[in-house]
Amino acid sequence: MNQPLIAQHGPYAVDVEAGRDYFWCRCGHSASQPFCDGSHKGSGLTPQRYHAERAERVFFCGCKHTATPPCCDGSHNRL
Repeated sequence: MNQPLIAQHGPYAVDVEAGRDYFWCRCGHSASQPFCDGSHKGSGLTPQRYHAERAERVFFCGCKHTATPPCCDGSHNRL
């Protein structure tokens, strides 16, 4: 399985903390969307690290088809 599961047709708005690392789920199977819970094992897809430089609201991709991972770029509107 190299194709991600669409977890949500839209972004996840998350208030991130400055200096913290987040691991965005690429496979779409995590029960902890938009973040990885290890469900990708055996899928050929691995999570992507996001380092928050500052505290702010980030819109993480929910459809897993963004061209700017891990952030939403509106790709869900074309699915």
